[in-house]
This record gives sequence, C-alpha cells and structure tokens, in this order.
Amino acid sequence: MQNKNTYCVIMAGGIGSRFWPMSRTNRPKQFLDFLGTGRTLIQQTFDRFTAICPAENFFVVTNAQYAALVMEQLPALSPEQVLQEPDRRNTAPCIAFANHVIAQRNPKALIITAPSDHLVKNEAEFHARLALALQQAAAEDCLVTLGIKPDRPDTGYGYIRFSHNGPAERPEVKRVAAFTEKPDHATAQRFLESGEYLWNSGIFIWSLHSIRNAFSKHLPAMESLFATGEQAYGTPGQQAFIDRIYRECQNISIDYGILEKADNVFVVPSDFGWSDLGTWGSLYTQLEKDAQGNTGTCQTVRIHDGANNMVHVQDQRLVVLQGLDDFIVVSTPDALLVCRKHDEQKIKQFVQEITKDTGERYI
Repeated sequence: MQNKNTYCVIMAGGIGSRFWPMSRTNRPKQFLDFLGTGRTLIQQTFDRFTAICPAENFFVVTNAQYAALVMEQLPALSPEQVLQEPDRRNTAPCIAFANHVIAQRNPKALIITAPSDHLVKNEAEFHARLALALQQAAAEDCLVTLGIKPDRPDTGYGYIRFSHNGPAERPEVKRVAAFTEKPDHATAQRFLESGEYLWNSGIFIWSLHSIRNAFSKHLPAMESLFATGEQAYGTPGQQAFIDRIYRECQNISIDYGILEKADNVFVVPSDFGWSDLGTWGSLYTQLEKDAQGNTGTCQTVRIHDGANNMVHVQDQRLVVLQGLDDFIVVSTPDALLVCRKHDEQKIKQFVQEITKDTGERYI
C-alpha cells in the first residue's frame, strides 16, 4: 500500500496546555503515553501512517525545542526530516514550510497532513478512508479532509457541512458546503440531528500542486515569503532562512487561512473510532471505566461515593477520593489539579494565570 509519491507531514509543535499538569512545555502531550500502550501519541501517529508512506517520506514539523525529543521517539527519521519552527505561528506556516521542503524532493507528491496527538481505534477503516481521499486528491485540483460522523453534540470540535454533490466515480466523497467553528450546545444538537454535518478531524490530504495553488490564491504573502528561500531548502542554509523569515509569517490556521475560503474542498465521511484527545474529558471517553463510571491510570487510586471521575496519577502515591462526581483529578510530583469535568476548557486559562503568577516553574 506504500507509495513513493505519498508523503506524510506530522504537526507536532503544540504544548497541550489543556492536558496540564501532565503535559508540560518541556514535554507536551504528543510525547507522552496517555493511553498506557507503551507508545507515545506521536509514535502511534507515525505507526499509523507507515502502511501508507515509506519512512523516508515522513516529515515532522515541530518547535525547535522538541527536535531532540522527536529524534529520540522516532529514530527511523533522519535529522533532515525534522523541520524546526523557531516560533509557534499556527498551522498555515507549518504546512507551507513542509510544502516547500517536499517540493525540492518530489514535485508530484501527494501529501497527508495530520496532527501528532489523535487516537484512531479502527486502523483498517482509517486506511480505507485515507485511500479514498488520496484517490480524490490525485484526480483533480482539490483539497480533501476526513470528516468524522458525530455521535454526540460536542461543542469542542469544528463542524463541516457537506453537500451530496461529489465526483460520480467516488460517490462516498462529498463536496464541502461550509465550515463552522466550535458551536454552542444547541447548535451542535441541531447539527447532529440534521445528519448533514461532520466533525472536522484536522487531517488533510492534497497534492503538492493543489495546496500550493491554494496558498498562492488565499495566502499569497505567505507563499511568496517561503518561495524566497527556494535555493535554501534541502541545504545547510535551510534553518537559517526559516529562522529569519518565520516571524514575518501571519499567525493563522490552515482552516481560517485557506479551507474556509476555498471552493474546491471535499470531505470523506468517516467512522474509525477517532478522538483528537484534546482534553482530559476526551481522554475519559476513551478509557475503560468501573461500574460507577470512574476511570484512572493507577492501581493506587481509591474512590468512595463518587462517580464519572477522570483520575490520572503520574507516580505511585496513594490517592483517596470521597464524594466527588464528574471531576478531573490529576496528580504529578509537583502539581495537583481538581476540576469539574464540564469546566475543563478553563484549564488553559488556569495555565495562563499560573504562568503570570509563577513564571515557567509549573508550566
């Protein structure tokens, strides 16, 4: 199933602040084994795509401070396959950087772009949906994403409305009618009931030709900026060039910058046991639970008169909880988080406040 013209770009530069205090700046969530499988999230992501891409066709785009961690956890990669960002400028510059590096190697490339921290339970179905998306990306000038069939009115995801128009030869591929950012609960419920919406997985498939056309049309200044370094890509001067121009890049996501503006976007409706593992609550839904709905990662947790709690203990300390319902409890050697599950979006705010008060000590 591997194809020498198919490339995989793994985006691994985030700090995972909503998974604090487990995820820290010096070792964010993509480099942790949250699921107890013996493989970190970025390692699982790499494993998932090796059926599609040969190892030499992978690129990981990450913050410069994580380059050594990437090499440690993905030893099959060469240093040239780890693209180092000097600043966090969101996903559009990240993708533009990878596009230009790949262009030096293979102008005919098909590219899969994926986050480093997602969960996929049914890999056979994932590969089948991905193959369909690659067929569509190869057939015409278009941008393709995998859309996840929603099973609840989740307000933590972006949504994709699809039309029933699509290529006749691939009827399972649908044309995208609109993107909607994270809705309120009532809107999410309406989306779910309509049957016309999918969750935006953040996994994209396109040809190098199509995505560079899209940058030229919708983010021309960014495309021109990266194009000034054509002589540097793939040479010892690449990093110096990137370090010099990256701060000039607009800080914008690929969704806002291109996908929401483009009129040639398609989606493959999918159901392969997906989660973006963006929060403790999303991890809770993926773990086995006891009869009271409690779940945890340590045998030394004792819960009395409590239900539906997410408990994560990093060390072997004994943790006894009484009377808690629907809470997140996370214990690390230097921090303790106790937060109502429905308030988990506030964790990012907590981290910002802690940084303001104590600097980087606990972050």
